[in-house]
Amino acid sequence: MSMEAGVGQRQLSQGGAATCPDGLVAEADSELFASLRRSGQRQKAEHYVKGLLKTPGRKTLGQIAAHLGGPAAQQSMHHFISESLWEWTPVRHALARQARLLLGHDAWVVRPTAIPKAGAHSIGVDLQYVPHLGRAVNGQHAVGVWLASERAAVPVEWQLVLPRRWREEPLRRRARIPAGVRADCLEECVREATAQASQAAGVPSRPVIVDAEGADAVAIARRLEAEGHQFVIRTASGTRLSVDRSVLPAYGSRERGAGDLVAHLGRMRAPVGPDPDRPVASVIPVEAPASLHGGVVRGLRLIGEWPAPGRGANRLWLTNATGISASALLRLTRLSDLVARDAEDIGDRVGLRDFVGRSFSGWHRHVTLASIAHLATVLAAEPPSCTAAACKAA
Repeated sequence: MSMEAGVGQRQLSQGGAATCPDGLVAEADSELFASLRRSGQRQKAEHYVKGLLKTPGRKTLGQIAAHLGGPAAQQSMHHFISESLWEWTPVRHALARQARLLLGHDAWVVRPTAIPKAGAHSIGVDLQYVPHLGRAVNGQHAVGVWLASERAAVPVEWQLVLPRRWREEPLRRRARIPAGVRADCLEECVREATAQASQAAGVPSRPVIVDAEGADAVAIARRLEAEGHQFVIRTASGTRLSVDRSVLPAYGSRERGAGDLVAHLGRMRAPVGPDPDRPVASVIPVEAPASLHGGVVRGLRLIGEWPAPGRGANRLWLTNATGISASALLRLTRLSDLVARDAEDIGDRVGLRDFVGRSFSGWHRHVTLASIAHLATVLAAEPPSCTAAACKAA
């Protein structure tokens, strides 16, 4: 099955409750929750994931607790999520290892998520501009890193953009935001999220696909390259670039917007890949100009893809990946479409965007356990033979 077919055809069970999710959670404290030292913590983590899978409607702490057992459960769950001291990073690393083992791993996909909220008290909430909506929205802005393959995508790392009012007193103290946490912009969150995800022990290096509309692609490229990542970053038409004259010496060195550059070098447009329905693309060696944040970035390729002849480039990508063909890179970018779909179809069902509260650590613990519920739901949608093997392996 092609990647495009897989994105369009994989069907999800509608109930969100199946044997595999329960089986996964029941066996998880030997793998996913091994870093939780006390059996009571592991039990609460399992119960919370089951609550995310079984509770109808929004998955707030109150509604999960009500589904699990009432006021006493609510107090216990609130303390476990918002007040206790267990670390979410080891759990996320274990999640990444399990997702890779069960579903494969072709790339990391980094995408921001806008989370509208009513009111202003939840952590990170502010009036923030959302590029794909073209307007400011009151809410949170999070960055997720998804471990993605042709079969599925699972979120394994999260960062929350913290607007200025949350980085200053008194809100910083009230939310108990650690002193070392910056998270002041989308670009910093992309860098930090990718760094954390790539530290998961046993998860090999893979290309990083960044699809973050409104982000500074060159700034992200500088940060990812400095950390040794191969990347493919979606970029805006106005991103300033110039032709790399060490590769194409006949062309001028004048900076142009990325969109103008692929339009100006129309002779470099050609079908890529062996398939009959292969896309048309331009692949142009480019470099990014020096800035206050660093020198010239060389060794880049600008890829413009066209959905049909006679139309403007549909998407523009900036990459430093070597040894990977343009057609293979474009296939990898399709994983971003799978992530976007699963973030809505599955993520909303397991409560990824439902945390309500001021606690910085509470938000991170909630989205970590919701990500495990996401994996469980993906496994429930696998064919029966694959599902049985996955549950046994978990």
